[in-house]
Amino acid sequence: MSGPYEDMISLVYHGTKTKPHMPMSDRAAQFSPFAALTGYEAAIDETARFTEEKITLGEDAKAELEQNLQYLHQHSLEHPKVVMTYFQKDERKAGGSYVTICGAVKKIDVCQHCILLENGVKISFEDLLTIQLSEKTKENKWRAQP
Repeated sequence: MSGPYEDMISLVYHGTKTKPHMPMSDRAAQFSPFAALTGYEAAIDETARFTEEKITLGEDAKAELEQNLQYLHQHSLEHPKVVMTYFQKDERKAGGSYVTICGAVKKIDVCQHCILLENGVKISFEDLLTIQLSEKTKENKWRAQP
């Protein structure tokens, strides 16, 4: 076999004396694909992410919610345990999602229209969908009524 570079193929390469060798990880990186549209994939994923619309409560649901809020306000010193479902607004898009949380009520803040749980979660009255009292709390509630 003979070719135009036959005379150079047999020579030994001694490398450069002024620059260090490139690590193997960097050598592989120089051949990685180029992303011309940086952030495009994240934008597509964000657009495809599903959010829910906030549900408007009917009169019966509002009345039951109001009754449970009044009970919790009157008995907040007892730290009743509840299961609440509320609407959590999405920070990046219109809409949000419904979250169900279980915990003990620390305080009902009538001025700020919110419930503060012992674990530090603060829920606005306007975002509440349901309040379910624990079985023990329900028993106490029915005993307290005449």
